[in-house]
Amino acid sequence: MQYRPHMSQPARTQPSDGTEPTTPGTRRAAAQRLKMRRELAAAAMELFAAKGYEATTVDEIAAAAGVARRTFFRHFRSKEEAIFPDHDDTLVRAEAVLDAAPAHEHPLDTVCRGIKEVMRMYAASPAVSVARYRLTREVPTLREAEIASVARYERLFTRYLLGHFDEGAHHEGDDDPLLAEVAASAVVTAHNHVLRRWLRAGAEGDVEAQLDHAFAIVRATFGTGIGAGRGGAGRQAPPARTARQGEVLVTVARTDAPLDEVMRTIEKALKQRS
Repeated sequence: MQYRPHMSQPARTQPSDGTEPTTPGTRRAAAQRLKMRRELAAAAMELFAAKGYEATTVDEIAAAAGVARRTFFRHFRSKEEAIFPDHDDTLVRAEAVLDAAPAHEHPLDTVCRGIKEVMRMYAASPAVSVARYRLTREVPTLREAEIASVARYERLFTRYLLGHFDEGAHHEGDDDPLLAEVAASAVVTAHNHVLRRWLRAGAEGDVEAQLDHAFAIVRATFGTGIGAGRGGAGRQAPPARTARQGEVLVTVARTDAPLDEVMRTIEKALKQRS
């Protein structure tokens, strides 16, 4: 996939939903809102575990959290939403990663960094995440709500990747737009695969290392050699290579080459020299 360079952007001072700019006061309000959402979510989880999902009412969740019914509905539209209190804020953080990406970074690497915000959300409360995972496996309605949340991340990353290849160079038979969407789906799928495996194991193990391994597979598949018909007369761009000039080792690589590919090439050349 032939991506065009992109410029880093300053962090947004105004949310993408058009609300008022971020100030100390609005940040405090956002923190209080998230705190209340988490308290309602904790109350809902306890009631779901004790009484079952279907038998639990919104009034009971609000009472357990010590608030009125109307307060519950200021934060959630339904009891299904109550067990996913952090997705809105995590989506904002993931988008901020994309907005602040350095100009030299391959867009696929940026997307991989962005979705790590989702994993950090789950890893921040392992016991809650495991309980929520088990609950969503048992209740189809909750599973559907979770799928809808995942789709929001996938749309965000697809838009980002679609915006970072040269649309002006598109010609008939060039599947880069399709590949951008497939690459975004692959990043989300890799993340979800690792997340589910980690949750099934009771949140044990180095989930960060597992995630990096999964992303390396995605990068190897989509990071290089895609979009062969663009700007290269049908030829795949050359991989990183090295040349020795006296005691100096010179490495030549594409600007969008994955760092692990460059490092492997250098290590191989050094071993041959020794």
